[in-house]
Amino acid sequence: MHLIALIIFSLFLGVLPGEAQAQPWQRADPASAGWSVEELKVAQDYAATLSPTAVMVVQDGKVIASWGDVSRKVNVASVRKSLLSALYGIAVSESRIDLGSTLADLAIDDKPPALTGAEKRATLRDLLMARSGIYHQAAYETGDMRRNRPGRGSHAPGTFWFYNNWDFNALGTIYREQTGEDIFRSFAQRIAQPIGMQDFSARDGSYSLENLSIHPAYPFRLSARDAARFGQLYLDAGRWSGRQVIPASWVKASTTAYSATDRGSMGYGYLWWTLNPDVFGPGAALASGYGGQAIAIVPLKHLVVVQTVDPAQNTKGIRTSHFVKLLQQIAVAAPKRP
Repeated sequence: MHLIALIIFSLFLGVLPGEAQAQPWQRADPASAGWSVEELKVAQDYAATLSPTAVMVVQDGKVIASWGDVSRKVNVASVRKSLLSALYGIAVSESRIDLGSTLADLAIDDKPPALTGAEKRATLRDLLMARSGIYHQAAYETGDMRRNRPGRGSHAPGTFWFYNNWDFNALGTIYREQTGEDIFRSFAQRIAQPIGMQDFSARDGSYSLENLSIHPAYPFRLSARDAARFGQLYLDAGRWSGRQVIPASWVKASTTAYSATDRGSMGYGYLWWTLNPDVFGPGAALASGYGGQAIAIVPLKHLVVVQTVDPAQNTKGIRTSHFVKLLQQIAVAAPKRP
């Protein structure tokens, strides 16, 4: 009876017996860990000029430094796309989703002007790479997205990269239809709980629907300390405490550059940005959101760096280029790792 009661109570909370429970981060002294305290102070002073809500610096799974309120949950904007990518990796490994499926196969369409036959030849892999060639209006777009959107039919599926909220939102619809799962409950049960996130619950996600499309956006609210756990999961090739939460092959595939982008040396994988390997080393990647939300992994130095920005505290936000500069300063302060 006690076991049955535990299971019922656990299901009420959204936690299953045997799942990892939230654990606070371990900390390490920067000097003892081989960091340049002077260079780290340079990075901290630069971060202060940007006014983030929080920054966390993690190496070898331990917090080297943190600034601001790391427990404050904020809307992490387009970081949501990298979170969804992780769920896709799990679903693909379980044969619930086939990346070779076309939109025609999946009966995906949108409000008039509806998708053309040529547009419906786009595959899920095309959408993950932001190469669908579908330039229908979409929810949750920025002004730049609307202004720079190519014309309908101007590029065939798979041939052209454009950072495209239609692709990203349709992927959310497809995930829900193909798995039968809510995105946020799925993330809570399949990722947040196994890696011991301290703050996230399925209630920290919502769907944002606009009249111009049937496919809603799916914004998440995360704390910096929970975002850092997600980054650590990717840095460790999808493993957490001996458990393979996300397939290692998916982590590698999603953080591999398939396209050059309009952000200089940054490339694009499966809903992840890739960072300049000449600066940060191989495998460095970034989950990036409007206003300065960022989760960066730098495998060369076993490093995770997270930045969150609450628009209520910083109405101007922080440019991605400024975060990349901060990341470079932190990487310079960090010791090399074998």
